[in-house]
Amino acid sequence: MEKNKITQEELELIQQMNTDYTKAKMAIADAELTKQTSLHAIEVIREQFSNHEKILIDKYGKDAVINMQTGEITQKENGKD
Repeated sequence: MEKNKITQEELELIQQMNTDYTKAKMAIADAELTKQTSLHAIEVIREQFSNHEKILIDKYGKDAVINMQTGEITQKENGKD
C-alpha cells in the first residue's frame, strides 16, 4: 500500500513556518521574562529610594527640597507643595 506524501517543497514550507512560529513564541517569552525582571528591579529601587528618603527627611526636615542635579537643599515655601 502506497502512502500519500506532500511534496518536498510543501514539507519544507510548513517546517519553516513551524520554526518561525516557535521562534516568535520564544521571543515573546524572553520579552516577558525581561519585563518581569525589570519590574522587580523597579520595585527594589522604589523601596531603596523610599528608605533613603526617610533618612534624608530625618536629617534635613520634611520641608527640605533637594535639587537632584546640584544637591542643593532649600525649604518649601509655606502654602506650596
